[in-house]
Amino acid sequence: MPKASVVIPAHNEGRVLGRLLKGLGGADLEIVVVANGCDDDTAEVAAAFGARVVETPVPSKREALRLGDEHATAFPRVYLDADVEIGAADVLALCEALDRVLAAAPERDLVMEGRPWPVRAYYAIWSRLPAVREGLFGRGVIAVGEEGGRRVMALPPVMGDDLAASLAFAPGERAVVRGARVRVHPPRTVADLLRRRVRAVTAVAEIGGGDARTGVGDLVRIALREPWLAPHLAVFLGVTLVARARARRVVRAGDFTTWLRDESSRT
Repeated sequence: MPKASVVIPAHNEGRVLGRLLKGLGGADLEIVVVANGCDDDTAEVAAAFGARVVETPVPSKREALRLGDEHATAFPRVYLDADVEIGAADVLALCEALDRVLAAAPERDLVMEGRPWPVRAYYAIWSRLPAVREGLFGRGVIAVGEEGGRRVMALPPVMGDDLAASLAFAPGERAVVRGARVRVHPPRTVADLLRRRVRAVTAVAEIGGGDARTGVGDLVRIALREPWLAPHLAVFLGVTLVARARARRVVRAGDFTTWLRDESSRT
């Protein structure tokens, strides 16, 4: 019996899936890759690394998670985005934390090489926000036991699936595991950053946001604590205002399905 099952929904992720699967090797993990609606070599890449491959013509992350869950055999269960990087030891550290909480995620390392200054500036502020530091979202990884898995699978289909999963657990039921780390690849262009932020704002509007919302007080405290970040804060506010304006049109149209995928981070 494997120590844990890893479920990876993957829609046209052939370019980046290998770097994730390579890092998961060398441990007793069951890896299930659900190639959903793919027209690239995602399934072939997954098979080459020895993963169990499930294919569906439906390009839906939610459907892929459900199918992967049906094929996985072990708990703990770890749900992974295909475009992040995490090692097997970090996955196992998350699983060990489930002795005390229902859901766990790693600390995030943002890969900033090759990103223009406005993107770096935005994430310098974003990564300091209390909700971002404490929530399980924006990491591409969540580990759960059986009870936690039932909660995640019971969630309705929403655009912000990782935010919804984080909010499904009270602060005392979830943990960011210090020492376990995941590499997250931000967008390489300002245009793609805006696409991501429009999607994020739309997701918050659909879900309600809860304790994931950022208040003015959070930004003031960052500015007072680290005054040198003032130019970064200006970029953050500019991007946020533009994203909110664009998202309002999306929300008014009731469009909670257009994904606005960022391809630049997958190069």
